[in-house]
Amino acid sequence: MPTSQLPIAIVGAGPVGLAAAAHLVRRGEEPLPFEMGTTAASSVLKWGHVRLFSPWRYLIDGASASLLVEAGWNPPPADLCPTGRDLFEQYLRPLAETPQLRTRIRLCSRVLTISRRGFDKMKSAGRERAPYVLSVQTDDGVRDVLARGVIDASGTYLTPNPLGASGTPALGEIHVADRVLYGIPDASGPGRHRYAGKRVLVVGSGHSAFNALLEVRKLRAAGTAISWAIRRTSIANLFDGQNDELQERARLASRVREMAETGEVQVLLRFAIESLASTEAGIQVTSESGERVVVDEVIAATGYRPNLEITRELRLTHDWVVESPSALAPLIDPNVHTCRTVPVHGAEQLAHPDKDFYVVGMKSYGRAPTFLMPTGYEQVRSVAAALTRP
Repeated sequence: MPTSQLPIAIVGAGPVGLAAAAHLVRRGEEPLPFEMGTTAASSVLKWGHVRLFSPWRYLIDGASASLLVEAGWNPPPADLCPTGRDLFEQYLRPLAETPQLRTRIRLCSRVLTISRRGFDKMKSAGRERAPYVLSVQTDDGVRDVLARGVIDASGTYLTPNPLGASGTPALGEIHVADRVLYGIPDASGPGRHRYAGKRVLVVGSGHSAFNALLEVRKLRAAGTAISWAIRRTSIANLFDGQNDELQERARLASRVREMAETGEVQVLLRFAIESLASTEAGIQVTSESGERVVVDEVIAATGYRPNLEITRELRLTHDWVVESPSALAPLIDPNVHTCRTVPVHGAEQLAHPDKDFYVVGMKSYGRAPTFLMPTGYEQVRSVAAALTRP
């Protein structure tokens, strides 16, 4: 089959991956989304108990909405902020089940590697004419799938940052892994038994840490004691969200600030973690300055990083700090920008030396925590246009 007649592969069928498929369908293209879970947007269900701080009007992609409306869908109230499960049940699952997408999505399909057929990274002559080949693991084994272009929307949720202050796992972190949760616990559900009456340490200073603190706070009546470790010298500038135009994000910051000011949480400042060790008294967590705290459970809300291993044989330009596409990095650098100051960007900033390969969504931001859903939707609109341009 000529390369021009091959489908465009999409890695990941979450919100941005599904939006990419919708935009390609609208342009008469053949998308082929691969989703490693048993359902589309499976990672969203892992944080289904968490309420988003963005209302529905920012969470629905235009091309996706058009497919849904054709299928008889009624959009949710624009000003309400859904939980992750609401997002899945009321938007993502119906979108994946539309006639245009349901036959195209490949579930239980994990993309292991992406390369150019017959060309490792070192080979140049004729490279631009070679199709992409994706090694895909399914329940029936591993097979190769050819594509004329690739949109990597696989996200970063499954590759959280470690606890170590140096960007690598802290000493002993691997050995106490059964007592560390990476993400936001569900204290009203499975997490209740795990955290009730325990000494819990939350690590991190972003909105995920805020949500984790509020979840564990639900168990204070059950005797749960909460500590909060951050590397900063002060928490004062963590609550700028109180002046935020997104009311739910402002409310989140205000509630955590109240916890800190009333002493509901023990705040450990300048606590850069060096080691964790299992002792008879519990997990001993030691900072680089030698300060120690002993707890029963640790919640790592330390952010995420992209999995760059699957594209090792492609010719890509990644910024050496942010780990995003090089042209995008200065626009999203968290040392300069917040999510409110990132400018609109698209295919031009997301392009790589290997033509027709794009990383979009959360993964395109590398280690920067400033991504918002509307950004991903604009990215795939632009990328779909670039991939279908004559």
